[in-house]
Parts: sequence; C-alpha cells; structure tokens
Amino acid sequence: KPLPVRLTMRLNADLIARSPAYLNALKDRELDLRGNKISAIENLAACQNQFDSIDLSDNEIRKLECMAVLPRLKMLLLAHNRISRLAERLSEAFPGLETLVLTDNSFAQLSELSPLAGLPSLTSLSLVDNPVTKQQGYRHYVIARLPKLRVLDFKRVTTSERAAAAAAFGHVAAEAATGDSGDADGAAAAAGPTPEQIAQIKEAIASATSLTEVATLEKALKAGNYKLIAQHLATRAAAAPAEAAGGAEPMET
Repeated sequence: KPLPVRLTMRLNADLIARSPAYLNALKDRELDLRGNKISAIENLAACQNQFDSIDLSDNEIRKLECMAVLPRLKMLLLAHNRISRLAERLSEAFPGLETLVLTDNSFAQLSELSPLAGLPSLTSLSLVDNPVTKQQGYRHYVIARLPKLRVLDFKRVTTSERAAAAAAFGHVAAEAATGDSGDADGAAAAAGPTPEQIAQIKEAIASATSLTEVATLEKALKAGNYKLIAQHLATRAAAAPAEAAGGAEPMET
C-alpha cells in the first residue's frame, strides 16, 4: 500500500498578503501563518518588518532559518512542526527576539540546541514535548547557553538553577558570551570521545592528586568537555619540571 503523500505549501509573498494580521493579547501586531503545511521558512522579507509576532505553528517546517532581517520581531511561534535543526547566526535575522516557542518539535540531542546562543535577547523559550528534554542536564545546558533566559518550558529560571548551570556547563556559557556556538564541540560530545581522548581521560584521572581534581575531571567528562581535560594535562606537564626541580636534593660539593 503506497504511503500517503504529504502536500506542502511554499511561504511566499502572496500567502503572507492573504494571511490574517491583528493585535494579539499583548497588543503586539501578529501575523497568523498557522496550519498552512509550510515546509520551509522563506520570503519573510515580504513582511517588511511590520510585525512584532509571527505564528508559524502547525506546519511542516524542519529547520529554523531566515534570510530576511526582522529587527521588530519579538515573538516567534513554531509549535507543532518537525524542526530538528537551527541555523547559525539567528541573531542576524532576529536581533530583538525575546520569546521562542518550539513546543512539540523533533530536537533530540543537546548539540542540536547550541545555535540558541546566537539569540542573546531571548528571555522565554519552550521546548516542551521535544525528545531532548529527556536528556540528562538538558535544562542546565540551555540555561548556560542563554544568560538572559528567564522562563524555560513555562517554568521560571531560578538563581540556584543559574548557579548549577554555570557549574555544570561553564565552558558552554563562556562560548555563548564570546559568540562561539560550539557546534563542533557539541557534535563531538554527542558522538563520544575519540581513542586519543579516552587515553587522555585515563591519564588525567590517574595523575590526579586530590578528590577536588578528580571531581572536576569527572564533571568535564560528563559534560563532554574534552578540551578542559586536554588543557589540564598540558598544565600538569608544564608544571612537572618545576615540581621536580623544587623537590630535588641539593648536590654535594
């Protein structure tokens, strides 16, 4: 029996012109593009930056991307799509975006969320009913990526959560602050350590001299932060000659 064909529609200037536009409950001007079987976000330049909110819920979109520049846009609603990918440099398209709703999409791995760091103004985010929410450390990872985030999955981000996120994913927060999305590191972490990294991990833990050092290395390992482990080994190697010289017996004359 042949599989049913999914019919999709292009998001073009004509569809945008025919779609409802109104003031929403927040008194923001909103464009309603719900339920049009749209498969890709395109041609939003036809909006002429006239909207504070765009609703693209209940479509067939697979990737969040946008070639247009929409500085007025504050809210983007993308619930009930099929999105599993985020474009890089989203802030170029949405520099003022504050609220992003990605409820019921297809994100599965933490690394797929790393481009969220490209939305520095984001204060509210929903990823409810995405498989990634079941991943260990999910909430802390996202909070570390977005320093201005106040609400995640309709729950307020607390001060204690922010501190725990910084402790668990401090390197992620640093990448977000410098504008580095860390995709390569995230993909490497998702794929697991290489044989060389496994050897480095064993060496680092074996040469640890305190419980604090072991705990730091274990935390880096859980977070997939293999760079930190390599840097730790390099620091110890650099310090070894000085330690050896300091502990040497004076030569008799």
